[in-house]
Amino acid sequence: MRDRLSTLWLLSLVLLVAPLEGAAYETDQFSHRLEPIADSMPVLNERVNQSIETAVAEWKGPRDDWKFVNVIYHDLGGHHWVDHIERWAMKSDKVERLQTSRRESIYQGHPFWATRVAGIFGVGPTIKINGQLIGSDKLGHFFSQGRKFYRRYMKSGDEAQAAKHSAYTERAIFGQLTTGVYSNADLVANYEGFRFYLSLFEDNVIAGKPAILAWQEDHWVIQRAFTWADHVNEYWDEALNINHYDRILYPYMEKRLMTFCPDYFTAPEKYTINQGTESSLIERYRDLELRDTSDLRLDHLCRDENSFPAMGSSSE
Repeated sequence: MRDRLSTLWLLSLVLLVAPLEGAAYETDQFSHRLEPIADSMPVLNERVNQSIETAVAEWKGPRDDWKFVNVIYHDLGGHHWVDHIERWAMKSDKVERLQTSRRESIYQGHPFWATRVAGIFGVGPTIKINGQLIGSDKLGHFFSQGRKFYRRYMKSGDEAQAAKHSAYTERAIFGQLTTGVYSNADLVANYEGFRFYLSLFEDNVIAGKPAILAWQEDHWVIQRAFTWADHVNEYWDEALNINHYDRILYPYMEKRLMTFCPDYFTAPEKYTINQGTESSLIERYRDLELRDTSDLRLDHLCRDENSFPAMGSSSE
């Protein structure tokens, strides 16, 4: 009872501070996963490169890396609940989306006190970038939280220290504390946003590639194009890099995810990560405080084809 009362109090606080336009807090790459969807990487590459080109063309004054970061951030990120590029991706007819309604998402069918914010606001759309299904919210994490990560790194010079604060944010009021969800994929997108900002000015942040920009005498020069392929991988996908759920929500989510076993048996390759690929990702993100959620992957939950709940069954 105490846990439930504490949860309701925190939820009330979030509802008071959340903007009226209210964005979806979570995403869902399990629902509709087997439906075909176009890869939006080319159009999203174009959007980011346009932003960089405009910033370079309109630049006035001496070199100022932090100023340039902020120019990109204000164009693609922003101070609103939903970042500019995220809102654009959610509305543009150039970006194909998998849309899951609040009533059919992985967070529905559970008690309100267990799902909390995720049950109220539903989930955001899923898009495909670099062959990976990701929540549209990851675009905002990349540009906004990535900028904060970059700023902390520039102050401390320590990636691991900057990562600690990023993980703290995921545990706090707009993370697990009020949703019951600790998103590993959010932390990955935050970190990759940091790597993007760093790669604007430094060589070999992306292995074997020069910085995107170079300063020549009194102006910026673009040395190469940005591509999401340098940043988006399997760990952005919340059906592969699954969220960690608190002890209240976990049993409901475990049972709900098992309802996707028929989909898993139809196309198991869509729910697995190559062992070699995962080893490299674990090493790449070793400082991010990602939590092991392999027990919730469908290749673990769906080992016995006859031991899963019927699709659509309730967890209540």
